[in-house]
Amino acid sequence: MMQRESEATKDIIVIGAGVIGLSTAIRIQEKGGYRVTILAETFPTDPKTIRYTSHWAVSHYEGQNSSTDAFDQEMDRETFDIMWKDSEHGGPVEGCFLRHKNTQFRSDGVDPSEWLDHMPGFRSISNDELVPGATHGWTFTTLTLYPPVYLNWLLGRFLNNGGKIVRAQLQHIDQAIHGGISGLPQEPDAIVACVGLGARFLGGIEDKEVYPVRGQTVVLKAPWVRFGRTLTYADGSHFYLMPRATGDVLVGGIRVADDWFPVPREQDRDYLLAGGLAMCPELAPPEILAERMPTVDDLRPLIVEEGCGLRPGRKSGIRLATEWPEGSKIPVVHNYGHSGMGFQSSWGSASVALNLLEEALAALLVLNAADIPRGHQSD
Repeated sequence: MMQRESEATKDIIVIGAGVIGLSTAIRIQEKGGYRVTILAETFPTDPKTIRYTSHWAVSHYEGQNSSTDAFDQEMDRETFDIMWKDSEHGGPVEGCFLRHKNTQFRSDGVDPSEWLDHMPGFRSISNDELVPGATHGWTFTTLTLYPPVYLNWLLGRFLNNGGKIVRAQLQHIDQAIHGGISGLPQEPDAIVACVGLGARFLGGIEDKEVYPVRGQTVVLKAPWVRFGRTLTYADGSHFYLMPRATGDVLVGGIRVADDWFPVPREQDRDYLLAGGLAMCPELAPPEILAERMPTVDDLRPLIVEEGCGLRPGRKSGIRLATEWPEGSKIPVVHNYGHSGMGFQSSWGSASVALNLLEEALAALLVLNAADIPRGHQSD
């Protein structure tokens, strides 16, 4: 769907090109009446870096992991419905999505039915289906996506719709508001900040509620595994494995708040392999499993890649709010702080951001007609 250009077309700058920024830019763009520019330091086409978390994401859908917030759950469900359709055979993104059976095992007393009962094939499982260490379990059909393919598809979709991108390192949001960067609209109508962990440091935002939640993963070449599993223990420790359309399996479970370490740790890799194997001996090559119980050493030759990412956590949750910088008639819509839920809430979050944007632009009609004090925000 191409943007319609007219004198009434509004210039919107979206800051950030992760999954939240790209999804939000597309949602705004495809509504019509907007000319959208994405401003970012890093794009999906760039090599993987610790500064761009979306490349390292697990990127599977498993609900809000005990969130009882109906608002969060609604954003998740909207996103799942869109991704489920995109993942149909012959869909728009070849080699990206994989639909598969997933089983969630738990021994922490949490019942996930409230946020998972809408999933295809959702049911509780019997005791003889449990893995060691689990007291309860639920199974359902879900999807996993491959981030490099998906993110580049989003970027291509945005560009094909007439979108524009500008690469720059932003130091203060005023540089975008007041046209201080080459290639940006000199008089934008609004800014949408999808800045992730950068919200902690970006001048004009500097949100000290934002903090890193470090994750680490190991990718194994194990095309014989076409199902997913998660296991949450009573002490809060957590392991997961997710198959991908590439034939790889992602094994993870590291979630450490305020840990800025930017590269994989050897001890974390061994911890993940041991936990993954205990939950799923089938990770080992079938010929080994047929002869004996496998060990971590049997998995090491299967390692394709090790990854490390810093999820953008936020103490009070996702910030979806509109702010009017002091003395400015250019609203800033904030859409960040998704922690590890960025992919699975991306489209729902983008819809909320679009609604906030349109409410702010409608309010400008009032602001332009009356001398109303600037410098406030609305949630």
